[in-house]
This record gives sequence, structure tokens and C-alpha cells, in this order.
Amino acid sequence: MADKTQYTPRLRKDYNDKFVAELQKELNLKNVHQVPVLKKVVLNVGLGRAMDDKKIMEIATNTITKITGQHPVQTSAKKSIAGFKLREGNKIGLKVTLRGDKMYEFTDRLITVVLPRLRDFHGVSLKSFDAQGNYSLGMTDQSVFPELSFEETNTPHGLQIVFNIKCMNKTDSKALLTKFGLPFEKGKEV
Repeated sequence: MADKTQYTPRLRKDYNDKFVAELQKELNLKNVHQVPVLKKVVLNVGLGRAMDDKKIMEIATNTITKITGQHPVQTSAKKSIAGFKLREGNKIGLKVTLRGDKMYEFTDRLITVVLPRLRDFHGVSLKSFDAQGNYSLGMTDQSVFPELSFEETNTPHGLQIVFNIKCMNKTDSKALLTKFGLPFEKGKEV
């Protein structure tokens, strides 16, 4: 009979075992439920310039599928905008929402494998937090993802990664991402 033990991602195990207690102490939180927690990770690709070119949409779909392990959802224009030659209902992008174990595995791979492979990387910007404490990270080079071959990265496109964090403020959110190992720029504060 096979062993039925459940695999837990390394980052989720570290969060539950160590980071919750450390963050509660460091942030002077009275209740464990006030500790910042990663709710979901959303990946977006905007392809407005290529809305007529099905090949670019297929390439971006393949890229997102291989990076995340999930098939992306196509996003459509909500309004017609004549200046951009955009009609309501046109397919203009892709998005994937990661939750649970896939979210922690993707975050771990991004921090430990992908970011160190970026050229001239000095840390991620501290200006990318929104008012609720969510963090956005933009990338233009997909060749740093080990899941993709060189041929699959010949057509570059933008990629936005949004970490949705349940927290009190930006400082708490930064503390959580620092515990996860996200390298921020040196000498700057939130």
C-alpha cells in the first residue's frame, strides 16, 4: 500500500511553523489572526497591441501555462476606445489566479530561482505597494523562467505578478515578503 502523506510546499511549511510567530512578535500584534498572510498570486499579461495576432496570444498562453501549471483565462475589453482601435469584447490579455499550494510553490520558485537569474538585478522596488498592502512586480523577460526553452521566449511580452496580501498596512506586507526572501532594494523604506 502506498504512503498517503500529503506534500506541503516548503514556503507554506516555513510560514506556518516559523514566520507566523516571528511576525507576530516583530510587529507587536496581539492576535495571531492579525499576522499578514498571502491570499493569492495573480499573473497578468496585457496583449492589447496583438489583439489581431492569434500567434502572439498562443505564445503568451503557452508561456503562462508552463510557468504556473494552470491554463490562463482570456480577458476582454469592457469598453470601446476609438483612440486605441479597441472594440468592446476584444480579447486583450490573459490572467491566472494561484491559490493554496500552487501559490506557495510559484512564489518560492520566483524568489529562489527566477529573480537571481535576472540581468543587472539590484532588488525589487519598494514603490510597488498599493494602499491595501498588495505588491506588484513587472517583468519583460520570460527567458529567466527555467520551465521555458529558448525558442519559446523569442516573442517577448510583459508579465505582471500581483501578490494579494491580507494585512494592516504596507509595513506588515513588506515584513511578510521579506520573511519569504523577496530581495528589496537596499537603503530605501516603504
